[in-house]
Amino acid sequence: MRILCTNDDGIHAPGLKVIEEIARALSGDVWVVAPELDQSGVSHSLSLNDPLRLREVTPRHFAVRGTPTDCVIMGARHVLLPKLPDLVLSGVNRGRNVAEDVVYSGTIAGALEGTILGLPSFALSQEFSVETRDKPLWNTATTFAPDILRKVIAAGVPKNTVININFPACVPEEVKGIRVTRQGKRNLGFLKVDQRRDGRGNPYFWIGFERAAMLDAPEEGTDLAALAARYVSVTPLRLDRTDEAFSEALGNVLKEG
Repeated sequence: MRILCTNDDGIHAPGLKVIEEIARALSGDVWVVAPELDQSGVSHSLSLNDPLRLREVTPRHFAVRGTPTDCVIMGARHVLLPKLPDLVLSGVNRGRNVAEDVVYSGTIAGALEGTILGLPSFALSQEFSVETRDKPLWNTATTFAPDILRKVIAAGVPKNTVININFPACVPEEVKGIRVTRQGKRNLGFLKVDQRRDGRGNPYFWIGFERAAMLDAPEEGTDLAALAARYVSVTPLRLDRTDEAFSEALGNVLKEG
């Protein structure tokens, strides 16, 4: 099995070494194509107006001056040719990718691009706490990921589905189990704009997150609830974002009009 690994934290991110370790537990044919620079939060952006620079860092390890989406395309359509990858693994992200994160995440975008290319694809993220922010517990991901991947691959990943896996911020011995979840939702106050001033007194801004707003009790069955209870969260995400229920209702309304 040929595996293509990518991430959004950059070619030198610790989590990329972790995803490669996980991939090597499944196969010896592992390739890494990752962004030259940190691309966190770029979502599913594709570089159309800028040239892509590709460099070989070490054998089978390539850096692309572009987004995670660019990396998966470059990997599948250029670097690995003539043999396509059989599997795409994106991560392991430093920090969880749950709830609204799935819209912003470059990690999930890398896996989504793999799905668009018709390849079974997984996004993997390691949650951290205040105490483990500087040193995420990567061994939790390496302990549980290989077996989860084997089981999901054996069951078969639907053609238009990407699998989003999040590991809780605790040591492997404290993980209570694995839950298949749905995408959660935080309250509307989790985003904030932090205004500051530079050395010349001119204002500039950072977009950030209110941690207190993310601590509300999550709805049961969601990715947020699973992590809060120290379970590994496995969430199938569909590429087709059509709201079927509302589409039918909307069709009736427009017919009446």
